[in-house]
Amino acid sequence: MQLIFLGPPGAGKGTMATRVAEDHDIPHISTGDIFRYNINNQTELGLQVKSILDSGELVPDDLTIDLVRDRLSQEDCANGFILDGFPRTIAQAEALQSFSNILCVLNFSIPDEIIVKRLSGRRVHKTSGRTYHVLHNPPKVPGKDDVTGEELIVRSDDQVDSIRKRLAVYYEQTAPLKEFYRNKGMLHEIDATPSPEEVYESMKKILKDA
Repeated sequence: MQLIFLGPPGAGKGTMATRVAEDHDIPHISTGDIFRYNINNQTELGLQVKSILDSGELVPDDLTIDLVRDRLSQEDCANGFILDGFPRTIAQAEALQSFSNILCVLNFSIPDEIIVKRLSGRRVHKTSGRTYHVLHNPPKVPGKDDVTGEELIVRSDDQVDSIRKRLAVYYEQTAPLKEFYRNKGMLHEIDATPSPEEVYESMKKILKDA
């Protein structure tokens, strides 16, 4: 079972990927995790990535592709995997075809305004990383961490302006990918607005028939 999950930040695809990964005993793989692993372990590819990121540049397609190819060759991917955050470009998608056999691509669709509400409502305790949400998981005392009573913060990524910029970048990158996989008959749309349980049931039906 080789899958790609597409979807904007805040669509919940990470939560769904974790559940599918557990159900089928396959790894949930993000490019961020691959980068961190290789940097922390000081692999040859990781040293290249660190040098590029330290200079403020984006990791180029060819290096990202090499990292993903290396990750998918590992033993835990023998029975399948879920890719989250890769591919991001048509060049990456075309390269992926040369060393994988993707079963289907799930695109998690959700209106921008719901994403903004989801992400802008997030509150974080800076020291511990504990996360709350003003609507879905509020702290006992508004604006205060349940354990320490310290102030909660809004991360810069969760500021409304920042969220809208992230969405703009996502749509610019992903629109061509959706068309690429739709033309191959591999794209399946999932409405990500209902509850996580409802989204999961919809996803299971698609994967059963894929």
